[in-house]
Amino acid sequence: MNNENSQPLRRFLALDTSTACLALAVMEDDCVLHTIEASGERNHSVHLLPLIQKGLREAGVEASQVDGVAVGVGPGSYTGTRIAVTAAKTLAWAWNVPVAGISSLHALAWSGLMAGPDSQAPGGTSWVIPLVDARRGQAYTALFAAGQAGIPQRKKDDAIRLMQPWVEELEQLLLSMPEEEWPAAVHFVGEIGNHQESALRLHSMLGDRLHLTSCDMKGEPVGKLGADRLLRGERDELHALVPNYTQLAEAEKLLRKP
Repeated sequence: MNNENSQPLRRFLALDTSTACLALAVMEDDCVLHTIEASGERNHSVHLLPLIQKGLREAGVEASQVDGVAVGVGPGSYTGTRIAVTAAKTLAWAWNVPVAGISSLHALAWSGLMAGPDSQAPGGTSWVIPLVDARRGQAYTALFAAGQAGIPQRKKDDAIRLMQPWVEELEQLLLSMPEEEWPAAVHFVGEIGNHQESALRLHSMLGDRLHLTSCDMKGEPVGKLGADRLLRGERDELHALVPNYTQLAEAEKLLRKP
């Protein structure tokens, strides 16, 4: 129960459509009230607003009670990411509340920890490498470190990377460290299918410390990352918030060719 000096509870909506799974959460401070994950084959424009209405209704929150909106800004599907960012900006403007962008790869990394085996490896830190397939041997990816609790901490920036050189970079990063300081587990998570062979190059070094987990985006980490920013008073300027594409779309590349 709140005492006289406590701050009023704040309620947030957080959403992400950067992958094939639409994920959203309704938060009360840093606690999850309700989550939705829906596979839409990247046709999220049809389902997003009805699912937002459903999520708020099932959480018992009126639109007028929402104090902020958080959104995954990618990288990931170009069209999917635009859908969420546009919706979040529109709702923030209509409701006159702050909007905050979060890394979709950060949320996917945390989703993979929740889904994977030995996600809280005893006695040390885990590395988490989220993957969203970008075709042609590429993936949207990053590197995070996770302890026994709390938000995974970033070690490498979000980027589109060729998988073979990326795995070699991770290998060199491990070799630069004393073996006793290596992570207790290394998790490749997300869209593993086309990148399993590359990731398995680390098996000779890591053995059973290496885990590959196919997983979808979950609403809970999207909500918790969004609430973390909003509770700290962080917000993005409404008109300046844009998707993080990390590279030009194919059509733009063709237009810019001489």
